[in-house]
Amino acid sequence: MKPYDIALIEQKAKAIRRDIVRMLKTDRGHLGGSMSIADITAALYFGAMNFDPKDPHNPDRDRFILSKGHSVLAQYGALAELGLLEREVLDRLKRFASPLQGHPDRKFLPGIEANTGSLGQGLSVANGMALAGRLDGQSFRVFVIIGDGELSEGQVWEAAMASAHYRLNTVTAFIDNNGLQATGKISDRFNTMPYKEKFIAFGWNALEVDGHSVKEILDAVDKAKDEKTKPTVIVAHTIKGKGVSFAENNPAFHHSAMTKEQYELAVRELQ
Repeated sequence: MKPYDIALIEQKAKAIRRDIVRMLKTDRGHLGGSMSIADITAALYFGAMNFDPKDPHNPDRDRFILSKGHSVLAQYGALAELGLLEREVLDRLKRFASPLQGHPDRKFLPGIEANTGSLGQGLSVANGMALAGRLDGQSFRVFVIIGDGELSEGQVWEAAMASAHYRLNTVTAFIDNNGLQATGKISDRFNTMPYKEKFIAFGWNALEVDGHSVKEILDAVDKAKDEKTKPTVIVAHTIKGKGVSFAENNPAFHHSAMTKEQYELAVRELQ
């Protein structure tokens, strides 16, 4: 297991949160779910993944699939921190001809591996990549982030069965378990819990972590890399809107606009 610079990765997670707020300003967008995955995204790009920003198309690179594509602001922030997009582009989110659209589009940016946002499809894409790598004799890993609200999509569970059947140990799935979806608590709308027990029943290796602890995230990824016969799911307990007081655990900020006063407060809180 390689040593990780935990302090640096934590700084990158904070920078990604600042980038998210910068991109949104007072425009409408997916603040809550982007903030909840900032630590996972930072831990992967700046720690666990084999990904060189100087060679982003290297065929041996690890792949990052954001199944919950509406939270792509976190990935845009990571790519900006890696130097794969000019920082001034962050001010053109969802503008005409901007590479930063509301969902990932692989034709615009290196590091975007799949067009996602039609929920439920990311794990299927990850399986396909892992199978292709196996056929080609490559050892790259595929990481996919799935929303807990997204688990109501049947395709996720079909893909989960396929991952286990084909023994895709190079697939690691994170569940962003923040407990909220667009209109409120998942437990009140379509309760798909318990996650860990269900994935174990589907034939997966299953772990749980504090999704805001970089060390726990990286330790879990190292355990996933040690697993030789099963895919691994990491249930990451997170807070929707993490880092911005008025957005934390507030489903209104699943997709909403900050007021000028809220934006200024968010900037101060993230300094």
